[in-house]
Amino acid sequence: MSRTRTVLSRGVAVAAAAALTLSACGTEEAPQSPAAASSGLADVTVADAADDATTPEVEFDPGSISVEETENIVLSEGDGEELTGSELISFDYAIFSATSGEELGSSYPANAVGLDLQDETVLPGLTSALTGQTIGSRVLVALPPKDAFGEGGNPQLGVEADDTLLFLVDILSAMTPLTAAEGTAVEAKAGLPTVEMTEGEPAAITIPEGFEDPDETVSQLLIEGEGAEVKAGQMLRVAYTGVTAKDGEIFDSSANSPQGYAEFPIGVGRVIQGWDKGLVGKKVGSRVLLVIPADEGYGEQGSPPNIEGGDTLVFVVDVLAAY
Repeated sequence: MSRTRTVLSRGVAVAAAAALTLSACGTEEAPQSPAAASSGLADVTVADAADDATTPEVEFDPGSISVEETENIVLSEGDGEELTGSELISFDYAIFSATSGEELGSSYPANAVGLDLQDETVLPGLTSALTGQTIGSRVLVALPPKDAFGEGGNPQLGVEADDTLLFLVDILSAMTPLTAAEGTAVEAKAGLPTVEMTEGEPAAITIPEGFEDPDETVSQLLIEGEGAEVKAGQMLRVAYTGVTAKDGEIFDSSANSPQGYAEFPIGVGRVIQGWDKGLVGKKVGSRVLLVIPADEGYGEQGSPPNIEGGDTLVFVVDVLAAY
């Protein structure tokens, strides 16, 4: 089902998500505090970008920021709810080497990022610094190597082993993910595969006698959720089971994974076409039956060993979060 997955881990940069625009904040200077003053973090200045195509302007003297423990300063406090550490958040970020002053990466202005605050593979200093902040806040975070990429640094990003990292973060939104679909039951059209759910186990999908493969993806609601509509470019969290229509045999299920769910960007070609077509526009909380012909699935090459070329695929998908 999924081709690739990109997260903000110790080894790679964050995946882009939906385009979002920040409101103007003017120039911000970090308020003084004893810890920040000693680290140099309070001397960093931030101003909004001069246009809509660049990162906010972050100015500091290279080598002036050095911390032994993660430190953060709130440049502007949002009026949203406080993050408890259990949420999935959407945020904009820019990352700098505090040693060289070089910008190492940025999601501004139109590639906001999704982050699971409970994900232990994410930079631990960043998740701890954002936990307790309020939605809508702009935060500066300085991470020592031990709370960032560790002793090896990250040569791919140009981070040396002893580099302190500086993050500028705008917290845009947050949500607590569901554990299963919830909403209003929807009667499916006659002749489609049927589904039986058992908590913690792969779904049982039954292919009816005489079932004919569709010419294009069928996306049938079984439960209509009450959450926000899924938008192209968002990170999607789902629980799912997939079978081949020819024999009803399970070839994949998130129930067999350690976490019990999967995550990926939706609507941007990072999963098979039938998923992009069938899930964008559905509401969080929905349970969706997808019947996907080969040309919107794995085509004539298939996905050995369980999916042969030309196979029609049937999935039941619980949409747990979109962020």
